[in-house]
Amino acid sequence: MKILIVTWLKEYLKDVARIFKQSNIDVFSTNEITGHRNSAAANLLEDWFASGGGDADSMMIFTFTPAANAETGLELIKDHNKTTHADFPIRAFIMPVEKAV
Repeated sequence: MKILIVTWLKEYLKDVARIFKQSNIDVFSTNEITGHRNSAAANLLEDWFASGGGDADSMMIFTFTPAANAETGLELIKDHNKTTHADFPIRAFIMPVEKAV
């Protein structure tokens, strides 16, 4: 079991929903978040939130899912980011679940 955590700008909601469906992830939790920047990053392409300072209206989703589903989701997100050439890519990471009740 893994936890997959994804953040994205609200404009990409349909893309993330499609990725989760393709990854066989049917159960998840979402939360609206605001990304903040205190200073400019040296490489804006690697910055987590929007360039130019200010706040970014974003979403966060997390799910506890089998490792294969999480890996599929991560790969689909990588493909999405490569093909859309967006200034604000979808961000995701996978964490292990050590114990659960």
